Amino acid sequence: MSGMVIRQDSIPMPDGVRLAVTLYLPESGGAEPVPALLEYLPYRKDDAMLARDQALYAYLAARGYAGARVDIRGTGRSGGALPAGEYTEQEQLDAESVIGWLARQPWCSGAVGMWGISWGGFNAIQVALRNPPALKAIIAVDASDDLFHDDVHYIDGLLHLDEYAVMIDQLNALPPAPDFPLDEQTLAGRFDSEPWLLSWLGQQQDGPYWRRASLRPGYGRLTVPAFLIGGWYDGYRDSVPRMLAACPGPVKVLLGPWTHSFPHDAVPGPAIEWRADAVRWWDHWLKGADTGIMAEPPVTVFVRHWHPPDTGLTEIPGQWRTEDALPPARTRQQTLFGTADGKLAEQPGADAAVRLGYVASAGAEAGHWWGELTVDQRGADAFSLVFDSAPLDAETEVLGFPQVEIHGSSDVEPLHWFARLCDVAPDGTVTLVTGGGRAAAADPLRDSAPASPGGMMLDLHVTSWVFGSGHKIRLSVSNAMWPMIWPTPHPATATVRLGQGGTRLVLPVVPAEPGRPVPEFGKPGPAYQPADVRGWGDMVPVRWNLLRDETGRTSIWWRGSSGSQFSWGKVADEEYLRYEVTDADPAHASARGEASTQVHLEDRLLVFSSVLELDSDETCLRYRYRRELRKDGALIRERSWQRTFGREGQ
Repeated sequence: MSGMVIRQDSIPMPDGVRLAVTLYLPESGGAEPVPALLEYLPYRKDDAMLARDQALYAYLAARGYAGARVDIRGTGRSGGALPAGEYTEQEQLDAESVIGWLARQPWCSGAVGMWGISWGGFNAIQVALRNPPALKAIIAVDASDDLFHDDVHYIDGLLHLDEYAVMIDQLNALPPAPDFPLDEQTLAGRFDSEPWLLSWLGQQQDGPYWRRASLRPGYGRLTVPAFLIGGWYDGYRDSVPRMLAACPGPVKVLLGPWTHSFPHDAVPGPAIEWRADAVRWWDHWLKGADTGIMAEPPVTVFVRHWHPPDTGLTEIPGQWRTEDALPPARTRQQTLFGTADGKLAEQPGADAAVRLGYVASAGAEAGHWWGELTVDQRGADAFSLVFDSAPLDAETEVLGFPQVEIHGSSDVEPLHWFARLCDVAPDGTVTLVTGGGRAAAADPLRDSAPASPGGMMLDLHVTSWVFGSGHKIRLSVSNAMWPMIWPTPHPATATVRLGQGGTRLVLPVVPAEPGRPVPEFGKPGPAYQPADVRGWGDMVPVRWNLLRDETGRTSIWWRGSSGSQFSWGKVADEEYLRYEVTDADPAHASARGEASTQVHLEDRLLVFSSVLELDSDETCLRYRYRRELRKDGALIRERSWQRTFGREGQ
């Protein structure tokens, strides 16, 4: 391959297990030592991620870096037992050994960086806390500092189930590519491994299980230089401003108009060639070159302007700007009060109390994890308390964490609280800006800002938005955000108090400051096309089907498929996920997920399939999971699990 040499190797661990690594070296093949960049994932480097990896590392190899893609132990082609879950102590210990091995290789200069998106960003942060001697800097893209509140298991501390839970327990069952051996040892270690969702359902409240690999709130532990990249349409963006504000080590921030993706191939865009800045970052910290990157303002942010509610939007309107902090020092807090006649006013109205009925199926229009583009919010607003400002006389920019101070109570517990900040255009369309949720119970980690007596603070997820002249600011309050959050079990009515000591919205308003530096980015070059891999399909669950039937039951479902053709065969994946709930009986909510992986090899067809069922009643969550393996149509192995969990405030 021109410009890049690809090598396969294995890295010995202290206990004798060997981890598989693909090395992407500069064209010289290591004749001159270069820094190494580690990406460390369970997502199967030899099939599921092969095309993506080759495209990503070709850019870096051409600029004097060696990429090292390592399968976590027990996954992909690496040896050892599958870990009991994400971000384990063993995973991090292995990472330290991998970094030491990379630094000792003759083709390596001794300097190592760690980087990645999502899981690779998570464990880059986690491993940096251990300060391996050779680790000089990290880049974390779309990663979280808080495994309980801001990962995909308990969003805002509330139970969440999505496509990831279906995907990861399917992926973990697969043998190594490209041979896909079916010997007893391999199948026992993977196909028979306990599904990870079982562990997560057993940990429904914050505590040691989640804190063990979370940076928050101990930010003083991160001293390794960190380049943090987030997207306004990604569910993990909150970690970026928190880490910038609290970590003592050097931090650089890039926040753009992206979903859960790298900025060079993001949709919606504008996509940018961010890897040029990544190379400048690595050159500074791994090669000691004066690239000027640390003399620039630490924050580069894309300021979003209004756009219509449209899940097919390909580019977000707005402009780039640099800042010295996030939020900027010139930010002022603007408080708007909800009134009994549905207004959002600068002054509180008369004291009043309004009732809010709990509609368990409400919220589908807000999406599935406070990320991605969403549809018009009027469907969700129909089941919410809605407060609108007067039409704005001038543009109003918000940048940071909006907050809602809710003064409310309910006739039944538990009952969750949700708020959405929206932009109402002159034509009446309603675009979601941001949102958030919380349990009614006190949350010491999350309740950073004290509320006034009788209130509770609900932090919305960090955002950027410019409300246009003539537009209205809308605050919507509800007690359900389905299917993003599993419904609470009891029909309920909430009471929301308004007035001088009542419910209010606090916005981080940023006045214009002419002359702020405007960064310039190159456009991404042509997409790299690996010669020996062809992919198709899309497994991102964006477009859903929603049905409310005459019985009062609401269903929402999605189906996706993707595949890849390799020199040795073909792999095709399908997934399906369906949720159901009835407003009159929210306790008996349910979800069903199905996954299938077909492996077409020269001498056989293997089909790995799984079915996940989760349902609930007033006191319990009931879990059922089944795996099957068929070879040329014949069932050769099956496993199943059943477990019941008490509902712990969920």
